[in-house]
Amino acid sequence: MSESREAEGTGAAVPGGGLTTGEVARRLGVAPTTVRTWDHRYGLGPARHTGGRHRRWTPEDVARLERMCALTATGIPPAEAARLARETPAPDARSAPEARPRPALTPSSRAGSGLRLGDARQECKGIARAALRLDAAALDRLLLDAIGDHGLIAAWTEVIVPTLQAVGRKWETSGERYVEVEHFLSWHVSGALRRAAPDTVPDRPGATVVLACAPGENHTLALEVLSAALAERGIPVRMFGGALPVESLIAAVRRTGPAAVALWAQSRTTASRPLAQHVASMEWGVRGARRSPLVLTLGPGWTGRPTPGTARPHGLADTVQALEGLASR
Repeated sequence: MSESREAEGTGAAVPGGGLTTGEVARRLGVAPTTVRTWDHRYGLGPARHTGGRHRRWTPEDVARLERMCALTATGIPPAEAARLARETPAPDARSAPEARPRPALTPSSRAGSGLRLGDARQECKGIARAALRLDAAALDRLLLDAIGDHGLIAAWTEVIVPTLQAVGRKWETSGERYVEVEHFLSWHVSGALRRAAPDTVPDRPGATVVLACAPGENHTLALEVLSAALAERGIPVRMFGGALPVESLIAAVRRTGPAAVALWAQSRTTASRPLAQHVASMEWGVRGARRSPLVLTLGPGWTGRPTPGTARPHGLADTVQALEGLASR
C-alpha cells in the first residue's frame, strides 16, 4: 500500500488542511472505496489535490457527496444522483451546520445496493441502499414514507417484502456476510410498523383475533404487519409474538375466546398440523351456543398438504379481508 493510500484508509491528517478520503467516508457512513468510485466514475472528486497523490476534500466537496448520499437513499440510480449532485449549488459553507460524523462501515458495505431487485418499486432500491449503509435515520424515514404514500398493505407487499427478500438472498449467497444488514433492516421494519399502527383497539366480545407464531418459530414481522392492518380496520388483536409454547397458546385461546387464531410458521419444521387442528376444535360458551375459532395457517411453513379444519389465505390482503369479514359478523 502506498503511503498516500495508507493515509486515506486510516483517516490520517493531510498536510495543508481539508479531509482525507477516509475521514470523508466515515462522515458519510460509506466505505472509502465507495468515495473513490464516485470520484473516478462520476467526477465527484475533490476540487484540489496536494503535491503528491493525497486527496483533500473541502466543505463544498463533502456537501456534494452528502447530496449524492441523500439522492441514492431515495432510490435514484447512482449516475443520475451524481449528475444532480454536481448540478445542485452547494449551500454556503460558512452558514451550513457542521456535518456530524457517522459510524464507519466495514469496507464490504457499499453505498450501491448490490441487490437483485429487478423491476421492484423505486422505494425498494432506496431502502436497500440505506440498509446496506446501516443508515438508521434514512431507513426509518424511507420506510415510514412508503407506508404513508402507499398504505400499509401495499407498502408491505410491494416495497418491504421485496427488499427483505433481496437482502435475504444476498446473505445466502455471500458466505455469512450481510447478516448484520438483515437484522438491521428487520428491526427497523418492525419499528416502522409499530409507529404506523393506530392505537390498540378495545376488545369486542367475539371479535378478537389472536396472532401467534408456532412453537419454535421466531419470525414475527408478517404477524406484526397483520396486527397493524387489523388495528387500522378497528379489529381488536391480541399479539403473542414468537415461539409461543403449546400450553401458552391453548391458554391464550381459552382466555380470549377469539373469533380467529392466526398461526405463523416460516419453516415446515415449526408448522404443527396437529396443533392447528387442536386449536380449531376448541370450544367455549354456554351449552347449545358453543363456538370455535377460525384457525388461519399463515407462512411458507404450511405449504403442501392442507390442514383439515383450517383456512389458508394467500397474502396479506386476503388474510385481512377474511378476518375483517369474520369480525364484522
